[in-house]
Amino acid sequence: MNDSTENRSGRNYNTEELLREDLAHHMRPFTDYKELAEEGGGRVITHADGIYFWDSEGKRYLDGMAGLWCVNAGYGRKELAEVASAQMLELPFYNTFFKTTHPPAAELSKLLSDLTPANFNHAFFANSGSEANDTILRMVRQFWQLEGKPEKRVIISRHNAYHGSTTAALSLGGMDPMHKQGGIIPDIEHVAQPYWYGEGGDMDEDAFGLQAAKAIEDKILELGADRVGAFIGEPIQGAGGVIIPPKTYWPEVQRICKKYDVLLICDEVICGFGRTGNWFGFESMGIESADFITLAKGLSSGYLPISAVMVGDRVAKTFFDKGGEFYHGFTYSGHPAACAVAIRNIEIIRREGLVEKVRDETGPYLAKALATLNDHPLVGETRSMGLIGAIELVKNKATREQFTPPGKVGIKCRNHCTENGLVMRAVKDIMVMSPPLIITKDQIDDMIALARKSIDQTAKDIGMM
Repeated sequence: MNDSTENRSGRNYNTEELLREDLAHHMRPFTDYKELAEEGGGRVITHADGIYFWDSEGKRYLDGMAGLWCVNAGYGRKELAEVASAQMLELPFYNTFFKTTHPPAAELSKLLSDLTPANFNHAFFANSGSEANDTILRMVRQFWQLEGKPEKRVIISRHNAYHGSTTAALSLGGMDPMHKQGGIIPDIEHVAQPYWYGEGGDMDEDAFGLQAAKAIEDKILELGADRVGAFIGEPIQGAGGVIIPPKTYWPEVQRICKKYDVLLICDEVICGFGRTGNWFGFESMGIESADFITLAKGLSSGYLPISAVMVGDRVAKTFFDKGGEFYHGFTYSGHPAACAVAIRNIEIIRREGLVEKVRDETGPYLAKALATLNDHPLVGETRSMGLIGAIELVKNKATREQFTPPGKVGIKCRNHCTENGLVMRAVKDIMVMSPPLIITKDQIDDMIALARKSIDQTAKDIGMM
């Protein structure tokens, strides 16, 4: 990998023509189409290498978001392309329906079993985090059906959670704009998120963590424990604004789930595969008693679509012992090439010690680098764990007063970042980051310098500097 701006494909792109064709025919995800058309179509990304990518005009960007929280091993991994090519030549596709499997699916399921805790010995493959969480919803309800408790259908989640954008996944999530567009399926309830900085007021952080966990218990008691089947949560809420719970939160959540016999679902789509300085976010949070783990994104470093549900032994035993067909799956569940790429991606992460690097070197370094922004008049707080971080932009540092309506300042800052050659995401007025795990200390310095420049420009826009 190198920092050259040369396009490896050697192709010259006509940006205007590509955008014209795209606007005429391509409906992009999470897009205001009217706004997009008025602005002329945005950027065309043509190639990438290491932690950088380039657009069709030759401009280089430092990718502070690892694509979409996923390119953990970085761009330009030739061996991932080669293993995909080799698998496609040997067996490009065969389904895993009807008592059939193939070597990459069998190997990857064993590998994931070895990576996860001892009580996780089975993997169900899908193609995205959304599909994986859909699968878990189906499994939770089928499990309790097989156990003779079909009324335990309710799944509790959190406000501002993100678990995907299919109908089931957006229902599991707690984002109101998505609910308003897609509706919400029955028997899913939402409780307070553990967002101490934004919602804790004058409460001690540890006390707030216990209070946020108690909201789950209160909901269980309100509904009746005989109706609640599971609780789902990300160890750290990524798309919600990198909400890192107080250290008291997850131990209490585990206690509550055990007390009321509620299955615990850890959504590791963003936190998994080294992001937090451990292989999985539940390790960083001290979660020891999950029943499901949702995996995607970093599983293949985004090189091919693949996700997995790790199913705990308690649930798996019921499915195997009590029998009956589980009417669920996808054409591409356990796709051979995607599995082969995931296997090699995990090998790269292990071989290069990326998890340990994040834990011992770059994660602590990012925390210190982010802390240098705390003197800025627009910055209320910086927070991070491993290589996932956030910068809270606030109206008043002393009172933690946020901007109203939320989002306008964040969008200004995001746009300045883009102009300056840095990609960070704005979640309302929180600037979030999750760079590739291969990022160096010098590159972290560059990222934070570009962030400060962009925040300075934003502060001038709104009269705070």
